[in-house]
Amino acid sequence: MSAANDKARFLIVDDHPLFREALHSAVRMAYPDVDTVEARSIAEALEILAGPKPFELALLDLSMPDVHGFDGLLQLRTHHPRLPVVVVSGHEEPKVISEALSYGAAGFIPKSVRKSDLAQAIRTVMDGAIYVPETYKPATLDAESADRAEMVRRLATLTPQQLRVLQMLRQGLLNKQIAFELQVGETTVKAHVSEILRKLNVYSRTQAVIEVAKLDNPDMFREQSGF
Repeated sequence: MSAANDKARFLIVDDHPLFREALHSAVRMAYPDVDTVEARSIAEALEILAGPKPFELALLDLSMPDVHGFDGLLQLRTHHPRLPVVVVSGHEEPKVISEALSYGAAGFIPKSVRKSDLAQAIRTVMDGAIYVPETYKPATLDAESADRAEMVRRLATLTPQQLRVLQMLRQGLLNKQIAFELQVGETTVKAHVSEILRKLNVYSRTQAVIEVAKLDNPDMFREQSGF
C-alpha cells in the first residue's frame, strides 16, 4: 500500500451504477483510505490507466458494453501486465472462472457474495494471493477447452498494438483503413498482421478472426441483475 501522503488507488470498471456503488462500499470496508476511480467502459478504463498516477488494483465486470467475452480483461492485462485485475462477475460457472484465471486475472469474485466477503477477497488479492470462491473446483479440460486455453495463451503474447490490429481485423477493416486509424504506414500494418498470424499459429487473417471468435460466448455474458 502507498504511504499516507500518497494514497493507493483502485479502479472500478463496471457500467452499472448500483454495482459500482456496491464495489465502492466493499473497498471502503476493506481499505477506508483508498481512493477509488470509476470507469464505465474498457476504453475509459484504458484512458484512466494511461494517466500519470498508478493504480494498485482494478476490479472488472466481464459484461462491458464495448467488448465481447474476455476481451476487456485481455486488453487490461496486455496494456498493464503488472496491474492486478480482479474479475467481479455475475457469472459463477467454473468454466468462466477458469478462463478468467487463464487470461491472467488475479482473482474471481462472484457478485452474489456479501460485501464483507467481497472486502475480504480484495484483502486476499492485495496480500499477493489469488482469490477464487470456496466452492470453485477447476473442471477437467476436454479437447475443446484445451484448444481455447492454448489460444488464450497465444493471445497473451500479443503486444498492445498487435492486439489493436487484431481487433480491427475482427471488425473487417482493410490494411489501408487500419493504417489510417493507427496513423502508421501500410507496411507497418502488414508487419503487425504477419506477427499476429505467427503468434496465433494461423495461416490467414480470416483464420485468425475465426479462431479468436471461438472464444466469444454471448450467452455466457448476458446481463444479470442483482448483487
